[in-house]
Amino acid sequence: MSIIPVPIPDAVAVVIGACIPKHVLRAEVDAEFAAVDASRYHAPVGSGLLRHEDQQDREQQLAELAWANKVLAAHNPGLIVKAGGPRG
Repeated sequence: MSIIPVPIPDAVAVVIGACIPKHVLRAEVDAEFAAVDASRYHAPVGSGLLRHEDQQDREQQLAELAWANKVLAAHNPGLIVKAGGPRG
């Protein structure tokens, strides 16, 4: 059974956001961006390896994702974000 996302009005989102500490909201945004950025790095076709610079960039994004997930998990484990996939 999968959960179907349902859009909520902006006013409701503001009320929900007001109940969550600012550092948790910031970590949520940072985690979402880091997850998307980390999933953008792909190795050239057939090589199985990323270029050195791409590997460093991906590792940096994964480190930022890990930091943000620590903050999110401390607040609510259901907020954890996975790299390249839906929330965990």
